[in-house]
Parts: sequence; C-alpha cells; structure tokens
Amino acid sequence: MFYRFADPGYLALLAALPLLALWYWSRQKKKGATLRYSHLGRIRQAAPSAFRRRHWLFVLRTLGLALLIVAFARPQTGVSGEEVQTEGIDIVLAMDISSSMLAQDLKPDRVEAAKQVAAEFVAGRRNDRIGLVVFSGEAFTQCPLTLDYDILLNLLQEMRVGLIEDGTAIGMGLATAVKRLQDSQAESKVIILLTDGRNNQGEIDPATAAQMAQAFDIRIYAIGAGTRGEAPYPVDDPIFGRRIARVRVDIDEETLQEVADQTGGQYFRATNRQSLEGIFKQIDEMEKTEIQVEQFTRYGELFHYPLAAGLLLILSEVALAGTVLRKIP
Repeated sequence: MFYRFADPGYLALLAALPLLALWYWSRQKKKGATLRYSHLGRIRQAAPSAFRRRHWLFVLRTLGLALLIVAFARPQTGVSGEEVQTEGIDIVLAMDISSSMLAQDLKPDRVEAAKQVAAEFVAGRRNDRIGLVVFSGEAFTQCPLTLDYDILLNLLQEMRVGLIEDGTAIGMGLATAVKRLQDSQAESKVIILLTDGRNNQGEIDPATAAQMAQAFDIRIYAIGAGTRGEAPYPVDDPIFGRRIARVRVDIDEETLQEVADQTGGQYFRATNRQSLEGIFKQIDEMEKTEIQVEQFTRYGELFHYPLAAGLLLILSEVALAGTVLRKIP
C-alpha cells in the first residue's frame, strides 16, 4: 500500500500560508481602536489571556485552509497487484506397473525410478491439471485430473507392482487416459506413457487407442523404459532365495513410435535413470503453460478526511469569533 496526490499542483498553495502569517503578525503591531474605562483593574487582569486567545482564531483559520488545500490535491491510497491469466495444460501420466518394471537397469528399479522422476515433474508444474493412470494386465485411474499436487504425489508414491493383474495392456492404459481427457477444455491435452514392454493383454490395442487420442486432439509422449540387451531382474528362487538374473529387454519401440507420431507427440528411449530424467525435462520444456501477468493499481480517495477536518476548523473559527472571542469595535 502507498499514498499519492492525484492533483499535487494544489500543494503549491501551502507556500502562501507563511505569507499569511507574516501579514497577520505585522497587522497585530498596528494600533487599533481604544476604549475608556472608569476602573482598569479587571481589564488589566483579563487583557493578556484574552489577547492570546484572539490568536486562536488565526491558528484555526490557517490550519483549516491548509487542510482544504490538501483536500483539493486529492490524497489517495493505492494498492498494487497483478492478474495472472493462464492457458493451462491437462496432463495424464500413464504408468506401467507390470512385474517387468522391477528390473534394475534404472536405479533402484524401473518402477521406483519412474515414480521419483514423475514426482519431480509434477512438483515443477504450475496451473496445470495432472492425473495418473496405472496399467499392467488391466488399467485404472489412480488419480483424476487435479490441481492438488499433494494428493497426486501421495497417490503416485502408492503406485507399485502387483496392484492389479500382471501383464502389459498398453492400449487399455492409453484408452483410460484418453477417457480422462476427452471432456477437457484445456488448450493443450497430453498423455505421457511410460512402459517397458509390448502390448499382450486388453481389449483395445495401442493403435486404436492412438486413434481415439487423435480424435480428441491429445498428444502422446511415449517413453520406453529399459536398457538395450539384457537387464538385471530379481528372481525368488525356492532353494537359494532371491537372486538377480539377466532377462532380455523387449520394448515394442515400433508401436510406441507409431502411437506418438500419429498424435503429434514424440517417442523417447530411457536406458538409465539419467536419461529418464532428461526425457521428462524435455517434455516439460515442450509443454510450457502460457502465463500472462497484467499489473494493476487500485486507488482509494482520501480527500474527504482533510476536507471535513478543514471545514470543521473554519466553522469553529467563525463560531468562536462571533461568540466567546468576539471582537468589540
């Protein structure tokens, strides 16, 4: 909050008040009219205090004029602010939680790396609704589109392998994400699909799901998570307990590339944790929310306070001059 004068030129009139005081002082030095009294005892006692009280009238008049001048200058109080207008983006994360996501080529494993990197992506967004769909043999919505990132992050941390029947229903995961976005009025609609395999279950194949996304003007960014060749995978052996075995990485890159191209998106391959982080940062840069900030200032008028006070002082001066401090010619 700050203060200003809308018409500060009027404040120049305050310079006339010292001249008025000088005129008043010089006028008091001149002799006035005289009166004859038979006895001057009481007059001598009352004269000094009565003379001093006569100066009150001039003080009231001067203060009143000063306040009226300030009122004419229109003092105002101002409050600055800004109005933020955004074109939000609706984003659905479609995350694979099949058992193959336990492979440890992305540290500590694929599913944990995906959760941590996705959480960093969510925490860096502003004014965008984000939802979460998980899939393996089936697909379901873990979190609908929301601006409450705390709830979304909590549900993201609860995502784990084994929540639903095992398998890799990529088409169902995409179709569920499309359903979350089909009624969206956002300027931009995006699905970030992360999987480490190829579609082997579900009633809807990835190509059909991509056609659905294209019909609703939804872009798909597909991420294939897994190294090339073989990856370490934890295996529970009934004799030797848990051990690490080498399993072949089988990502259907051709299908993921077609899905992304059909919707105007892009396909990425994350062979380690660092490349996965880079992919999410790249998507974050490509899908920036447009923010327009308009600065404004609201002013409130304060002139009525000095105006009322100035009028009150001048009226008081007039009233006193005609009664208690009346001057006898």
